[in-house]
Amino acid sequence: MRFLLWVLIRVDHFKNSRSHWLYAMAGMLLSSSVLALEIEPRQWSHLPVGVNFAGFGYAYTEADIEFDPVLQLENVQLEKHTWAGKYVRTFELLRTSARIDITQGYQKAKWHGLLAGLPAETEREGLSDTFVRFALNLYGAPPLAGQDYRSYRSGKSTDTVVGIGLAARLPTGDYLEEKLLNLGGNRFVFRPQLGFSHRRGKWSAELTAEAAFYTENDEFYGRNRLEQDSLVMAYGHLTYTFRPGLWLSASAGADYGGESTINGVAKNDRKHNIGWKLSGAYPINSRLGLNLSYLVLETQESTGADSNSLLASLTYMW
Repeated sequence: MRFLLWVLIRVDHFKNSRSHWLYAMAGMLLSSSVLALEIEPRQWSHLPVGVNFAGFGYAYTEADIEFDPVLQLENVQLEKHTWAGKYVRTFELLRTSARIDITQGYQKAKWHGLLAGLPAETEREGLSDTFVRFALNLYGAPPLAGQDYRSYRSGKSTDTVVGIGLAARLPTGDYLEEKLLNLGGNRFVFRPQLGFSHRRGKWSAELTAEAAFYTENDEFYGRNRLEQDSLVMAYGHLTYTFRPGLWLSASAGADYGGESTINGVAKNDRKHNIGWKLSGAYPINSRLGLNLSYLVLETQESTGADSNSLLASLTYMW
C-alpha cells in the first residue's frame, strides 16, 4: 500500500493570502513501498514563488496481504511504522509557478502469517525509497511573490489551476535480493501527472490523473527478473475551509493495470485498488502547522493488500 501525508502552513503578516498557503500545502508527506495508489490533495494549488517548506511526519499502518498462491504465503498481516521528512521549494520557471518536492522515509515493518501452512514472521527496518516530484502550474497560477502575490489573491473568491507534473521513485531504499519482502523496490518508477483544481468560496475541488511506468528489477526474489506494465490512477478531492488554516478534506482514488512479468512469464496479477482518505488541518502558530489523516486502501483483485493508516505531521515554513 502507499500512504502519505503532508501538512499546512500558516504564514505570518499576510491576512487573506496566508490562508491559501495553508490550504495548498496540506495533503502530502510520506510514501511506503508496496502499492502505487497515492491519495494526495492540494498538489496544484497556487503558491507564491521563493518559499521553502520542511516537515516531519509519522504513519502507522496495518494491512492484510494476499499473495500469489505459488509463494505459499497465506493470511499475511503487516504492521508498519514510517517516519518521513520532506522538503518543498517553490520557484519560477518558463514564466509560470513551479515546485520541487523531496521525501525520504525510514520504516520498521513486521509481517506475520502462514508459510507452507506453518506460522512464520519476519521484520525489516531501514530506509524507504526516495520520492521526488516536479510540478508546473500552467494556467491560473502566475509566478508571484510578496505583495504582488497578496494583491493577486486578495481579490479572488474563485480560481482555477491546471498543472502538469512528474513524480519519480528512486531505488534508494533497503533491499535484499534473497528476500521477498523489502522496504525498497530496487527499480525506478516514473509517474507523469495532469491536474485540475477549482476553488469557489469555502469549497475547493481537485482532480488528478497519472500513470506509473516501471523499470525492470533484475535482482528480484530468487535472482529473477521482474517487469511490470504501466498502472493508471485517478484521484478526486473535496475540501471545506471553516477559517484560515482550519479545514476538512475528503478524498477518493483508484488504480488499474500493472500486471507483472517474471522472466518473461506473465503472472496474471493485475492491480485494481480503491481508496479513500479523510484529512484535517489546524494551525499551531504563524509558521507551524499540524495535519491528521486516516487512509483506507482496498484491493479489488485476488492478490493485493487491504490497509488502514493513521498519519500525523508537522510542517515549518520560511
